[in-house]
Amino acid sequence: MIIEVKRNIVAGKFTGSFEEILPPPEGKLMLPLAKVEGDVHVAGEYEIFDDDSVEVKLTLSYKLSGECSYCLEPAVSAVKYSYDALFVPDRDDADNYYYDGVKLDTRRAAEDAFVFSQPEVLLCADCARQNAQNSKN
Repeated sequence: MIIEVKRNIVAGKFTGSFEEILPPPEGKLMLPLAKVEGDVHVAGEYEIFDDDSVEVKLTLSYKLSGECSYCLEPAVSAVKYSYDALFVPDRDDADNYYYDGVKLDTRRAAEDAFVFSQPEVLLCADCARQNAQNSKN
């Protein structure tokens, strides 16, 4: 999603929301034997601050399928993940995302959120149930 920061400032619009459907980022899937079914749905809100920095709050949702990490049976997991990013017009700020001060593209943050959102293991229903029971004991 492209956010026209300068245009929004001139219009006096300092907050907004958006929704976007993206294909799964190539080469970013961490679990072997897994795949994303369909697209990645991204919902976001942004706020532009006085110093032209922009806070973007993303929520990603997608379906992950593949083989169970424990028993290799078919497994499916609905993933929903929230991610906050700050975009700044200062190239020297290594802790945040850089944008040119005019408009910003949220896709890089969405790709990072996709990587962070992935579970460490993908479990079938039986293994997930057994794992939950073992955690209680």
